[in-house]
Amino acid sequence: MHIETLKIFCDLADLESFSLAAERNFVTQSAVSQQIHNLEERFSRRLLERVRGRREVKLTVAGEVFYREARNVLSAYEQLQESLRGVVGKIGGTVKVATVYSVGLHELPAKVREFMTKFPAAKIDMEYSRTTRVVRDVLNGSVELGILAFPEPRRGLTITQMPDNRLVLVTPLGHRLAARKKVRVSDLNGEGFVHFERDVPTRKAIDRIFKDHSIEVRRIAEFDNIETIKRAVEVGFGVAILPEPAVREAGLAGTLAVVPMAEKYWVRSVGVIYRSDHQLSLAAKKFVQLLESPQSIDA
Repeated sequence: MHIETLKIFCDLADLESFSLAAERNFVTQSAVSQQIHNLEERFSRRLLERVRGRREVKLTVAGEVFYREARNVLSAYEQLQESLRGVVGKIGGTVKVATVYSVGLHELPAKVREFMTKFPAAKIDMEYSRTTRVVRDVLNGSVELGILAFPEPRRGLTITQMPDNRLVLVTPLGHRLAARKKVRVSDLNGEGFVHFERDVPTRKAIDRIFKDHSIEVRRIAEFDNIETIKRAVEVGFGVAILPEPAVREAGLAGTLAVVPMAEKYWVRSVGVIYRSDHQLSLAAKKFVQLLESPQSIDA
């Protein structure tokens, strides 16, 4: 039995999909099926069962036990590799990262390029997902790091804060607030808004500010990603409050008006999460150091 077989099994359990597990491991679906079949024959136990009427799979009771112990084996193997790299002072390997789109697309590319330049033997494997999925993937060990907006304290997770973002008002060109140097929260009363969906942490933070200051806005539309919100504002649906890094280029290009908010509380916290019971690889530690500091780090 090979380490790769254990990894495929754990990926299949995490993703609940043969096709996604095959894609993650660069093999065919039939190869994944064969690996699982071999495991079940070897241990004389059924480890997985298909969900009736769906393409998903679930762990059996024996599969839960096997998954837990396989994770331990994979973790020990990763630590073995890390220890051997440490003997020669080499920082390498792959750091698996899950992040939300707004952070991953607009804030991480420059950091990833800097990391890869400093540590060419290391690799960042980035996945994009919703906040709840990022947290789940970190907790179950399918990724080493998660990067989120407004990370919430949770048992079993450690949070390292990154530099905060300013939240800014975004309006169509020609809007009554577009030419302002700054906008106060009271100026937004009655405005038509293009929102994030209600379960997005940034939306929750904005709603709290409006509630605290008795501001009522008109909900025009809700979307789950920044790019759609920006486009909706651009064509005149309404205004939005978004993190400044995500709209910087649009403001410079003149496709949107980007107006600072006057109050100091318009900030979005961003943080890195990882399992408290898991020792980060050397590469992951260096990447976290890079993310938490606005300054460069030494190799």
